[in-house]
Amino acid sequence: MQTRSCVLVFSGLDPSGGAGLQADIQAITALGSHPLPLVTVLTVQDNDRVFGLHPVSPLILQQQAQVLIDKVPIPGIAAIKIGIVGTLHNARVIADCIRQLRAKQLDLPVVLDPVLASGHGDALALENAIQVLTPLLPLATVITPNLPEAMALCGNNLPLEKQAQSLLDQGCQNVLIKGGHGSGTEVENHWFNQNGMTRSWRWLRLSGAFHGSGCTLASAIAALLAQGYMMEAAMQSAQAYCQQALGSAFMIADGQAMPNRSHIS
Repeated sequence: MQTRSCVLVFSGLDPSGGAGLQADIQAITALGSHPLPLVTVLTVQDNDRVFGLHPVSPLILQQQAQVLIDKVPIPGIAAIKIGIVGTLHNARVIADCIRQLRAKQLDLPVVLDPVLASGHGDALALENAIQVLTPLLPLATVITPNLPEAMALCGNNLPLEKQAQSLLDQGCQNVLIKGGHGSGTEVENHWFNQNGMTRSWRWLRLSGAFHGSGCTLASAIAALLAQGYMMEAAMQSAQAYCQQALGSAFMIADGQAMPNRSHIS
């Protein structure tokens, strides 16, 4: 019987269906991989605001992961995607899962979306969000901060190249800094890696605001890396997919639009 590459996903549950695990599931599935979604946080939110966070206990998170790690044969789990973590204890559980899998799959790709706040600025961790990410940074194959997240992680006064170098120095192998929070008619995304590779992409800036765009891009990268894409090709194709999803977004209520993740041309 046909098999699919699987992506182990650690993220939060969004009742609006626009971000978090729902976005991850839709994007990973659309791009031909299979998501294994693990709940880190239950959120109280709509398509605009986050009103509450209820982290899952680290024991439950560990149990969710372990049954899949034990069941799915190598190399069935072919990538990991991390979104909202919620607590430092949960971050440590995720780090342990990565180490356990990499003991058998040394090059297992890990995509870390450092979600520090919602698009409206609502906090997405009960503890210091930057400290929560500390155990995961050295394990990330690629980290995908937007401009505010890069500034928060690295320092407001650093130029883009030094922000990227700061993250590389902390152990991340690749850094993709997204320009969606910038200005101008184009969005410019910048890639840096530990081997000195750099590249930028420019995309037409679309009007409006979108719920779960960062989740969409990070999950798309993970789905493609799980299928054996090289990093640059995965980033290129994932960005093109994300641009299509935003370009055909739809509304469920006033506020942020929902990316149409089923749209692939």
